[in-house]
Amino acid sequence: MATTIQQSFQKLKENLEITGLQASTVSTRQNNVRDVIKKDLSVLDSFLTGSYSRSTMIAPLKEADVDIFVVLDSKYFHNYNNGQNGGQAGLLDLLKRTLRKTYTETPDISRNGQAVTIRFTDFMVDVVPAFNRQGGGYLIPNSVSQNWISTDPKKHVEIVTNSNKAHNGDFVPLVKMIKAWNKNNNKYFSSFHLEVLALSILNNITISDYPSGMRFFFDKARDLVTKQNPDPAGYGGDVGGYINTQEKIKEAVAKFELAYNRAIKAEDFASRGYTKDAVDLWIKIFGDYFPAYG
Repeated sequence: MATTIQQSFQKLKENLEITGLQASTVSTRQNNVRDVIKKDLSVLDSFLTGSYSRSTMIAPLKEADVDIFVVLDSKYFHNYNNGQNGGQAGLLDLLKRTLRKTYTETPDISRNGQAVTIRFTDFMVDVVPAFNRQGGGYLIPNSVSQNWISTDPKKHVEIVTNSNKAHNGDFVPLVKMIKAWNKNNNKYFSSFHLEVLALSILNNITISDYPSGMRFFFDKARDLVTKQNPDPAGYGGDVGGYINTQEKIKEAVAKFELAYNRAIKAEDFASRGYTKDAVDLWIKIFGDYFPAYG
């Protein structure tokens, strides 16, 4: 329970954190998965990627997925390139068979577009096979479009880390709050898309407090979501490319518009001393993550 807006946002920040015990479980599990793959395949490098590695993952852990990048020897690329041995899907199937040898009791190990997903009881692990790319970065398979995607998750971590330093540690918590809002909107936006929007919107901006930071983000996102949002690592195309029709663009803008209007009203209520009314509006934005007034 909280009685001021500052306390409420501090509690929101805490509610979004993965606990130390959960982080320890993730560490052990992901190391075990990496060891299983190294035992059977020629692995050049493996590391955590995704929101967990960028410290932007939000609780609860059971609804999250931890991403592992496994950089394989180039011989596998030649084995599965140009449609050979099932192409990109064949590479993912090789990885799936490798994992199934150890995780025989795990309810579900499935192949999706770019990864093999292991559904443990407490959280999911996505394993992405990759190859070193000439000129830097990595190539990962897309089994749907049957091609290779250029990316660099290490660069993504570096960009987010630098932005968080530039904002005195306030960027990552704000991104988590944006993700909480997105979850309250049935995860309409991809998490990475929202991070890219936040990187652009908050560049060279001072985050004076979380309420105004959220309002500023919603305000600027209304326009930015209608444009192309390129991968900040310099690879790939538009990270918002899934919002690919006029109808979807209008829907996306409307979601930011509603959140912006609520944030404006919440700030106005707070400035006039109507803290409970302000809290009620923030709850509409963030859902159950935001603490009740009292």
